Amino acid sequence: MKWDDKPVLVTGAGGFIGSHLVETLAKQGASVRAWVRYTSRAEMGLLKFLPAEILSKIEIFSGDLLDPQTAFEAVEGCGLVFHLGALISIPYSYLHPREVAATNFLGTLNILMACKNTRIERLIHTSTSEVYGTARQVPIREDHPLQAQSPYAASKIGADKLVESFYRAFNLPVVTVRPFNTYGPRQSARAVIPAIITQALVNKTVFLGNLETTRDFTFVSDTVAGFIGAAETGGIEGRVLNLGSGQEIRIADLAELIIQKIDPSIQLAVDPNRLRPAGSEVYRLISDNSLARRLLGWQPKIPLNDGIALTIDWIKNHLNLYRAGQYEV
Repeated sequence: MKWDDKPVLVTGAGGFIGSHLVETLAKQGASVRAWVRYTSRAEMGLLKFLPAEILSKIEIFSGDLLDPQTAFEAVEGCGLVFHLGALISIPYSYLHPREVAATNFLGTLNILMACKNTRIERLIHTSTSEVYGTARQVPIREDHPLQAQSPYAASKIGADKLVESFYRAFNLPVVTVRPFNTYGPRQSARAVIPAIITQALVNKTVFLGNLETTRDFTFVSDTVAGFIGAAETGGIEGRVLNLGSGQEIRIADLAELIIQKIDPSIQLAVDPNRLRPAGSEVYRLISDNSLARRLLGWQPKIPLNDGIALTIDWIKNHLNLYRAGQYEV
């Protein structure tokens, strides 16, 4: 696919993965409309970290996913739509399940309706590995049962099924990508890797939740490459594709890896406030990425050790953006 002047919409453009995707698309020559949630302060989220020469090429579009007319206006004129807009915090979904459900389910419905009415070329929808819950079989394939172990996971399962229904009922050209734990520069301390790094840079103890769970981490540039592959590859409409490294690491071992890079004398401790409810904890996630490898020719390129080093460097240089040590919901 030639990206030169290709009209593209990215929802959730001010978020972690969204900002990296916008930057990559703009560098490849796409005409990017970056949808950020409206605030009276005209905030762009993480897009503010893009180089000025890239940012000047992007159309910033502000609005709320819950407004159908805004969704139509955002999609109109775009050939491709990358839908990343969502409320993504699991702890926040315990506190505000209605808001999370509305944004993630009805917001996705509004995007689907707008895409259906404007006849887009393809919608790339963002799922999450959390829809699988604790792995019943490993590695996790795309046909693994879906288990809602948090209100957030439930909202994303609902959104995924809406996308599936529009493909089956209306032949809407959709592809669903299912990232596992993406990490890298710009990520908030709500996620585990920045939570460890920010604490280790300023404190002598790193507090976390469950240390025995395992996760599959993918560097953000690899995740973005998967999104772009899902847009470029023909004949994959209706597919769901895992974007994960295919390797798992115990959270305690992940923390030790980071601590050794920053200060080996730092201690690791469990903070009960960071623990999920027992029935909500996802104990094991590891992806089977063979379908994405086969269909997209995609594979992760950044080893975890290298990706963590890059992330530490970025956070060190932007530590003023973080409230190190504070539990971020």
